[in-house]
Amino acid sequence: MNRFLTFAEGIPVAPPVPVDWTLTWLAVFGLLIMLVAVSYGTRIGVIARATTKEAIRQPLFLLLLAISTIVLVLNAVMPFFTLEDDVKMLNECGLATLLISGALLAVWTAGTSITSEIEGKTAMTLLSKPIDRRQFILGKYIGIVQAVIWLFAILTVLFSVLIFIKVGYDQRERSEEVTPMWQWHKVSEVEIPTPHPDRVRVIAHMLPGIALAFLQVCVLGAISVTVATRMPMVMNLVVCFAVFVIGNLTEIIVNQSVAGEANESVTFTARLISMVVPSLSTFNVSSAVATGRVVPQDYLGLSFVYAATYIAAMLLLGFIMFEDRDLA
Repeated sequence: MNRFLTFAEGIPVAPPVPVDWTLTWLAVFGLLIMLVAVSYGTRIGVIARATTKEAIRQPLFLLLLAISTIVLVLNAVMPFFTLEDDVKMLNECGLATLLISGALLAVWTAGTSITSEIEGKTAMTLLSKPIDRRQFILGKYIGIVQAVIWLFAILTVLFSVLIFIKVGYDQRERSEEVTPMWQWHKVSEVEIPTPHPDRVRVIAHMLPGIALAFLQVCVLGAISVTVATRMPMVMNLVVCFAVFVIGNLTEIIVNQSVAGEANESVTFTARLISMVVPSLSTFNVSSAVATGRVVPQDYLGLSFVYAATYIAAMLLLGFIMFEDRDLA
C-alpha cells in the first residue's frame, strides 16, 4: 500500500479519458445486497438489526446528525477567504465532518451495546439462545456498520446538495459564467430538467473520498468492538482516539525515521507501530479530492482489501478475547 499512500502528488486534475465507475458501483451494490442478506437471512442478522435500531434510536445519533448538518451548512454559507475557491475547502471540511461523526457513532455504539450488555449480564440472555459468542460479536459489528451507513447516507445527500449549490456561487464570486443548475432535455415534446453534468461531476469527484472515510470508520469500529469485549467505555474511547491519531501519522513516522537516518531501534519501533496500528492515512484523500483529482479505481479496490483484511484480523482477535470472558 505504500506506493498508493502518496498518490495525490502525481495525479492530474482531470483524467485523460472519462473514468468508468460501473465496476465500482456494481461492487457497492453487491456489498449492500450481501449485507441485507446477512441481516435478514441469518441468526447474526437478528443481533445486527437490533444493534442498528438501538444505535439509531439513541440520542447520540440525532445529536451527531444535527451537529454535522449545522457544520456542513455553515461551511457552505460562510466564506473561507480562499481567493474565491471555497468549493475545495467545503469538500475537505465536509469529508472531515463525516469521518468524525461516523467514528464517534461507531465507537460510542460499541461501548454502549457490547460493554453495557456484558456488564449488565444481559449478554447471557442472548447467548443462552442458539447464538454463540462469535455470532454475537459479528452481529454487533454488522449492526454498527449499518447504523454508520444510515448516518453517512443522510449526510452525503445533504453534502451533495450543498456542493451542487456552492459551485454556482463560487463561479459568481470569480466573475465567471455561472453553470446552470438544470439541463433541459426534450422527451416527447416535453422538457424534463436534469442536474447539469458539470455540477454533478464535482459531486462525483467527492464520492470516493466519502467511501474511503467510511472504510476508515469501519476499521475503527472493528477495533472498538474488539476492545469493548474486555475494557470499559472510557478506555475504549481512549484506545480508539490513540489509534486514530497514530494511524493517521504512521506514514509520516516511517518516512521520517528512514529519511532522517535514525538509529536501528527507532526505525524498528516506527515500522513495528506501522504494522500493528492500521495505516489510516491510506483512507485520507481529502486533499486530493478537494483539489479536483480523481481517485483511481485500483486505489479504491486496494484500500477496500486492506480495510477488509484488517477488520477480519481485529474481529478474529475479538473472538479470541471474548471466548473465555466470564459473563456470569
